[in-house]
Amino acid sequence: MTRTEALEIVRSRVKNDRLVKHMLAAEAVMSVLAARLGEDREMWGLAGLLHDVDYDETAADPERHGIVGAALLKELGVADPILHAVESHAGHRNRATAMDRALYATDPLTGLVVAAALMHPSKKVGAINPEFVLKRFKEKRFAAGANREQIKTCEELGLPLEEFISIALAAMQGIAGDLGL
Repeated sequence: MTRTEALEIVRSRVKNDRLVKHMLAAEAVMSVLAARLGEDREMWGLAGLLHDVDYDETAADPERHGIVGAALLKELGVADPILHAVESHAGHRNRATAMDRALYATDPLTGLVVAAALMHPSKKVGAINPEFVLKRFKEKRFAAGANREQIKTCEELGLPLEEFISIALAAMQGIAGDLGL
């Protein structure tokens, strides 16, 4: 599946614009992480872009999130490693690969970065730096839905938290226009 095809699927199935932007952010972060770790940028990017493709369908039944998405993507011929990452990010499979672990840690971090950008007076992701995000990370009540323990699993990739935040922020700054930030 090409990125263009994946984006068409996302736009046809996901109606919430903020969720589409989250998926674009996850794609950007996953692509940069893949390059940093010597992995397949295209495959990792697709995993990030497609990971919440079933969200609208499973919102009322979150236990099915990831399972429904992987089944849909399998029918569309998406590669097995991406299917595994989609299921594992939602907790349905063990995080067996670096891509699985990266997506699991990336998912909540994108939300934390967006929340940090929105609290800055400029409301722009380009106006914040890794130290600003790390300070928000340490504030337990800030963006409480961004699971800090999940984000810290970046260490399973050999990345200290500060470096992971720096990589993710730079990736998201690279697509700030697409994110509306």
